[in-house]
Amino acid sequence: MFNLSESIAALADKIDRGGRLSRSEAKTFLSEAPLALLGLLATHAKERKSGKAVFYNRNFHIEPTNVCVFNCRFCSYRRPADSPDAWDYSKEEILAQVDSHRGSGATEVHIVGGVHPRNGLDYYIDLIRSVKGRMPQASVKAFTAIELAYMINKAGLPLEEGLRRLKEAGMEAIPGGGAEIFAEPVRSRICPEKGTADEWLSVHRTAHRLGIPTNATILYGHIESLDDRIDHLDRLRRLQDETGGFNAFIPLKYRSRHNSMEEIGEVSIVEDMRMTALARLYLDNIPHIKAYWPMFGKTTAQLALAFGADDMDGTIDDSTKIYSMAGAEESKPSVTTAEMEAMIRSAGYEPVERDTFYNPVKK
Repeated sequence: MFNLSESIAALADKIDRGGRLSRSEAKTFLSEAPLALLGLLATHAKERKSGKAVFYNRNFHIEPTNVCVFNCRFCSYRRPADSPDAWDYSKEEILAQVDSHRGSGATEVHIVGGVHPRNGLDYYIDLIRSVKGRMPQASVKAFTAIELAYMINKAGLPLEEGLRRLKEAGMEAIPGGGAEIFAEPVRSRICPEKGTADEWLSVHRTAHRLGIPTNATILYGHIESLDDRIDHLDRLRRLQDETGGFNAFIPLKYRSRHNSMEEIGEVSIVEDMRMTALARLYLDNIPHIKAYWPMFGKTTAQLALAFGADDMDGTIDDSTKIYSMAGAEESKPSVTTAEMEAMIRSAGYEPVERDTFYNPVKK
């Protein structure tokens, strides 16, 4: 089927038998293997974990503010407090958003936003408790590691104590944002003010020890190298070996509109598929790889299901602006459950509605 060198054929055989790739093997394979072979092997790896199932959930996002103490070069979302495009919702406005979804069947409330200089840990504890009070049947997945570190440090508490208080208030899971790229030389160029890679990993390690499952991400397609991508995945794989607390990994493509790195453009869909396959083949201990359709677009997200992804994220209900503000094609991201299931079936898979923890939702 493929005309392969002996070294690539040997690595393909190792992967297909479930062997673990080293960093150097991953670089060789990703650099030299045909795209179709990557897709085939990533599909086999996906099906060993979840068969023909592709997961999705009914969710909505709350983005309390786009005011942020950090000013990352890749970010199209952040605004200064005095900008006419800034928003800073009150607690009442946030709860009104929750109320508007109470009859939607949503099983997850996803809360992320800018790192606001005013709000502290007690504010967010009260917010989570109030959200859970309005929608007790929905899980609250809230705050990136960068947001969490900032609010807990501001409160003068140890990380573990701050996370414990948030968990007691109803924070049941943590999303994967803020990881960007762990390689320090690149991180210092694209987000020099943001917390370090070690800080991000420490938040997730501590959350896992407290029984709080989390996701993980990478921001790819900007100035990073293949070595940087593999280093990033390797640090995640090692943490997962240690804790087992990651539910899913989400490759996030850099979108270039309306930010200070706009001139570098965006990588191709071929590169998106290579990144998705790399994630599935290298992260052998993370159960799920997500094709985040508000970032990819619906058609590309469907294609990613042929490169190892087994999760399409959720229905969203036009409740996130992070990628639309950066020029993603889904300017008002929203799908019905019927549309989501049709997308998955047309890609040759069986849709499974899940909750935050990948338990199937009974219809």
